[in-house]
Amino acid sequence: MLAVIGLLGFGLLSKGRAKIAVGDPVPDKVLPALPGPGRGSIAEHRGEWALVNLWASWCIPCRQEAPVLERFYRRNRAHNVTVIGIDVEDNRDDAVAFLHEHPTTYPQLRSVGDERSAAFGSSGVPENFLVDPEGRLALIWRGPVDEALLRRRVEPLIRGRARH
Repeated sequence: MLAVIGLLGFGLLSKGRAKIAVGDPVPDKVLPALPGPGRGSIAEHRGEWALVNLWASWCIPCRQEAPVLERFYRRNRAHNVTVIGIDVEDNRDDAVAFLHEHPTTYPQLRSVGDERSAAFGSSGVPENFLVDPEGRLALIWRGPVDEALLRRRVEPLIRGRARH
């Protein structure tokens, strides 16, 4: 009995904690587009920098960062940069309502269940992953982004001015 409880506890603690790190290939999968129709993937943006944002409609910080990400996208899209939103652990109707309330011009995709969260090792939303033009993780940010973080940490990487 104790062994079963121990295994269950280990499974719950390790759930969604994939071992991904800067330099790793981005976990990718073709997903339904939001609001639809169509499908999309991160790989479609190979050759560009892509800021992948995991979000959910019920997430208060996601609501706060949505306009920040839209401004970042508009400011940088001419520099071969995109943002890709991936709605996770949410139902489609709530996700579509969120996008009506917080409109974006960058691609939005939808993960069914927690599969994408698990693939990214997500522990909650929002989380953000900068993918370089070759499809490798350049930055992992577990939490919401704001203007200062985007200007201080992300924009120097996409402009090639990062300090190592």
